[in-house]
Amino acid sequence: MGFKIAVAGATGNVGREMLNILEERGFPADEIVPLASRRSVGTEVSYGDKTLKVKALDAYDFSDTDLCLMSAGGTISKEHSPRIGRQGCVVIDNSSAWRYDADVPLIVPEVNPDAIDGFGKKNIIANPNCSTAQLVVALKPLHEAAGIKRVVVSTYQSVSGAGKDGMDELFEQTRAVFVADPISNKKFTKRIAFNVIPHIDVFMEDGSTKEEWKMVAETKKMLDPKIRLFATCVRVPVFIGHSEAVNIEFERPITPDEARDILREAPGCLVVDKHEDGGYVTPVESAGEDATYISRIREDATAENGLALWVVSDNLRKGAALNTVQIAELLVARGLITPKKQAA
Repeated sequence: MGFKIAVAGATGNVGREMLNILEERGFPADEIVPLASRRSVGTEVSYGDKTLKVKALDAYDFSDTDLCLMSAGGTISKEHSPRIGRQGCVVIDNSSAWRYDADVPLIVPEVNPDAIDGFGKKNIIANPNCSTAQLVVALKPLHEAAGIKRVVVSTYQSVSGAGKDGMDELFEQTRAVFVADPISNKKFTKRIAFNVIPHIDVFMEDGSTKEEWKMVAETKKMLDPKIRLFATCVRVPVFIGHSEAVNIEFERPITPDEARDILREAPGCLVVDKHEDGGYVTPVESAGEDATYISRIREDATAENGLALWVVSDNLRKGAALNTVQIAELLVARGLITPKKQAA
C-alpha cells in the first residue's frame, strides 16, 4: 500500500518540479493530488504519463492524506500548514514560513537527517532556502574533517529563484534589447537582462538583505551555530542554476587535494575540478541534475587554513523540489510515517 501525497502550489515552477521528481524517483505513492488556489482549479498538470486536475487547497480535507509537499508561498503556508498538520498529514514546506521555528526541523538529508525526529511537534518540516541548501551540502563533510570557523559566500542566483515571473521578465527584457523595444522592470528592482542585481528579498536594518540573513541563520541551525558566515546575494541573468563563490576558514589545516577527496565521497556532491579550459561546472550543466557540483577547489592563502570553492546546483531541484522529496523519502526510510489507508 502506497502513500497519498498532496502537492500544494502544483501549478508553479517548484510544484511542477515536485511532481516530476516524485515520478522520476519512484516515490511509493498510490495517489497524487495537485492543489492550488481557487483560480487554478481545473488546471491540468503532468505526473509521469498521467494528467491530473488541480483542486482547491483551501477546501481540501487532508484527513486521509499522508504527506503535503507545500510550495505555495509563506503566507499560504502560515495559513494552511497548521490545519494540515492537525489533520494528521505531515507538511514539508518549501517557503521561509517555518524555517526559524524551534519546533520545526529544518532539513537537508545529506546534512542533518537526525533532526527530522522532531517533526511531530507540529507535523511540519521546513525546506531551507535554495542558496543555503547547496552550500551546506558542500560545507558539511569539510566541517566534519577540519572544523569550519568562518565562511564568506557570494551568490550568483538565477531568475527562476524568483518564480515564473522572474523567468518571464528575463526573457522579455532580453528580447526587448535585441529589437530595441522599451524595457520595463516589474519583478526586479532594476533591469536583469545583461545585468546583475546585488539585491534579493527586502533590506534589513544592518544593510543586509533577508536572503543574506537566511543563509546565515539556516547554516547555523542545520550545521553549527558557531560558524560565522557572511553572504552577498546577487541575482544574475541565468534562467536555472545558482552558483556560489565560497571562501572558508578552518580550525585545522586542510589541503585542496584532501578537500577534493572528501567531497568526492560525500553524499550529494560531485567534484568536477580540472585546471583547464572548461574543467568546471556552470549553471547550464547543472540544470535538470540532482547533484551539488563543486569546482575550483584551491588554497586561500589570505586566511589561516583557508580554502576557496565554486559551488553550482539546480535551484529548482536541490534547492527546492528535490530536497523536499528527499525529506519525504527520509520519513519513509526511517519508518516515521506509514500510509493511513494501510493503518486503517
